[in-house]
Amino acid sequence: MATRSVEDLEVFKLAHALVLKVYKETRTFPREESFGLVTQLRRAAASVVANLVEGAGRLNQAEYRQFAGIARGSAAETSYHLLLARDLCYIAREESHKLREE
Repeated sequence: MATRSVEDLEVFKLAHALVLKVYKETRTFPREESFGLVTQLRRAAASVVANLVEGAGRLNQAEYRQFAGIARGSAAETSYHLLLARDLCYIAREESHKLREE
């Protein structure tokens, strides 16, 4: 799978859109979270897409599957950080739920 074609995949488009939403939402987090939860949440969300792209640039399907698995783990991490942000009242319950579903 060529790197360029991964951008045509629905999973790439959805994950990229989520990263953009996470960046937008975390702009309102408390300043003391700038190097804490904001960084962790943004990196986890971006890691989903980055691993899909990296896997697509590999030479075989086995490597692609490995990176897709890593992306799945990053998606789970993102989901937890959104839950934590909700419970810390940094993000509305509805928005957290919506982003976690995405």
